Amino acid sequence: MTDPRSGDGGAPEPAHTPELAERAARRRVAVIGGGVAGLVAAESVAAIGAHATVFEAQERAGGAVQAGEADGLVFDAGAESFAVRGGHVRALIDDLGLGDRVRTPEPGGAWVAGIPGGAAPLPHGGLLGIPANPFAEDVRRVIGWNGTWRAWLDRLLPPLTIGHDRSLGRLVRRRMGARVLDRLVAPVSTGVYSAHPDDIDVDVAAPALNAALTRVGSLSGAVAEITGGAGRAPGAAVQGLDGGMAGLVDALVARIELLGSEVRTATPIERLDRDGERWIVRVVESGEPGEQGEEAADGIPESFDAVILAVDEGTARRLLAPHVPELAAVAAASSPRIEIVTLVLDAPVLDAAPRGSGVLTVPGSHVAKALTHSTAKWAWLRERAGSRHVVRVSFGAQDEDPATAALDDEAAAALALAEASALLGVALPPDRLRGSHRARFVQAQPSAVAGAAERRTAAAAAIGAVPGLAATGAWLSGTGLAQVVPHARAEAERIRHALLWG
Repeated sequence: MTDPRSGDGGAPEPAHTPELAERAARRRVAVIGGGVAGLVAAESVAAIGAHATVFEAQERAGGAVQAGEADGLVFDAGAESFAVRGGHVRALIDDLGLGDRVRTPEPGGAWVAGIPGGAAPLPHGGLLGIPANPFAEDVRRVIGWNGTWRAWLDRLLPPLTIGHDRSLGRLVRRRMGARVLDRLVAPVSTGVYSAHPDDIDVDVAAPALNAALTRVGSLSGAVAEITGGAGRAPGAAVQGLDGGMAGLVDALVARIELLGSEVRTATPIERLDRDGERWIVRVVESGEPGEQGEEAADGIPESFDAVILAVDEGTARRLLAPHVPELAAVAAASSPRIEIVTLVLDAPVLDAAPRGSGVLTVPGSHVAKALTHSTAKWAWLRERAGSRHVVRVSFGAQDEDPATAALDDEAAAALALAEASALLGVALPPDRLRGSHRARFVQAQPSAVAGAAERRTAAAAAIGAVPGLAATGAWLSGTGLAQVVPHARAEAERIRHALLWG
C-alpha cells in the first residue's frame, strides 16, 4: 500500500492492491504507551488499514506533551516547542493540518544566574556555551577578566582534537578553564540536557566541532568558524504551536480514531505474554469499567499480531524481560526526574521582561535549574494572558530528585515563586500569585550523554530480533520530538512491513 510517509521509515511499499488492503484490515497491533511516540506509531499503523489499539496508563495521552491550566489560562505544562532540524516534526504538523498554528519564539535571549555580580545575559556567538571570542563584552561580564585571560590561553595551547578527549567538560576545562565551564557551559548543559558537561559526548552534541578544532587549532576558533562568530542563543532553532503543543496530541488522537483505530487512556499494562505468533496483552485489573471499556476493565486479555512499546525505559524493561532476556545485558540509563511548576502572576514588574525569555542557572547556585518567562517568549500566550504573566520554573537534574519532590502542591508553588523572584531579580510577593500548575516527568537520557548511542543501539538490536515486536520512545530515539517522531515512524514501518509481507 502506498503511504506518502513511508520515506520516513524505510523503502516505499508496493502499490495498493485489494488483497493487501484485506490483509491489512485483519491485522491488529497493540501500541503500549500513548505519548507522542506511541501516537505517531499508531497513526502510521492505522494509515495502512490495520487496527491499532493504544494503551495509555495515564488519564490523558501525550506524555511529556501536555497542557496545564491555572487561573482559567491554558498553557504548555510540558514540552513547549520542537526543534526544527530535520523537518520531521513540521512535516507531521502539516500533515495533521496544523501548519497555520506554527509559531516562532519572540526574540530575546536567555540570561544566566548564579554568577558574581548578579545575573547577566547569556552571550551570543557561542556553541554549547563555549564562546567564540572570550574578550566580547557579554562574555567578560559573565566570566570576569581572570576568566577571559584564562580562556584566551586556548589560542596558545597545542592543538588537541576531540578524538583524544570527547567529554565536553574535560575539553572545555583543559582548553578554556573553569570559569567558562562553570558559568557558561554548565548552565547550558544542565538546562538543555539535564546533564553535567563532563557527561556530554561533545562529538554527539556538536558533530562539526571535531573537524573545526583540528583545522583551526583552538576551541574558540573552532566555535567562531562554525557559528561565523554570531551563533544563536540556546533554544533559538525551535518553534511551537499557537494554543500549545498539546494541540499536536489532540490532532494525532483524532487522526487515529478517524482511521478506525482507538486510544484507551487509564489502561496500564500488567504484562505481555506470547501464544505462538500472537501477543497477549494483559491490563491491570481495575475492578471497575473506566474510559477503557468493560472488556479491558475486567482484565480480559486481548490478542494482537504485533506489539509496539512506546513507554519509558523502566516500564519497557519490565514488560520485555520474559521475551528479550538479552536486554538485561544492556546497562540501563539514568532517568532524571523533572518537575515543572508553572505560575500565573499578576506582576506588572514583569512587563518589561527583565530577564528576556528565561534564565539558566550555574549548577548549585539556585534550587531551580532553569526558568522560562513564557509570556515573554510566546506572543500567542501573551495575548491570551492579558495583563497576567506565565512563568515556568524547572526543578531536577541528572541523578538527583527535584527539590519539590517531597512538597505538596502549595509548598511547591511557594518554592517556585521564591525561585522565580530570585532568578528574575524582582520582588514577587505571594499575593501576586493567581494560580499554579505542577507537572512531573521522567526524562530519558539525552543522546549527547556519553555512551548513550551505544546503549540505544544494543537495546534496539535485542528488541528488533524478536518477531512482531518493536520499541520506540525517547530512551531509544533520544530526547526531543525531532528525534522521537522519525524513530517512531521507522519502528512502525518495520512492523507494517512484517504484517503485510513477512
